[in-house]
Amino acid sequence: MRGDVHTNSAEGYFSVFKRGMRGVYQHCSEKHLHRYLAEFDFRYNRRAALGWTDEQRTIAAVKAAEGKRLTYHQPSKVAVV
Repeated sequence: MRGDVHTNSAEGYFSVFKRGMRGVYQHCSEKHLHRYLAEFDFRYNRRAALGWTDEQRTIAAVKAAEGKRLTYHQPSKVAVV
């Protein structure tokens, strides 16, 4: 055994992930699955049961995003006739 890792930890994580995917996102492509998993990993590791407050989670998320860009795909221009 490595630290405090057991089957219940894995089951708890995936139950939170499945609940979020069904309730919030509805659909996830395989291409972006790693992004969804990273978000739920962040949530699970900073949950209230571990003593994190909403304010602490927000500060941690903002610090993690510092220096990163959010880019959007620009739609191609369609000629209007």
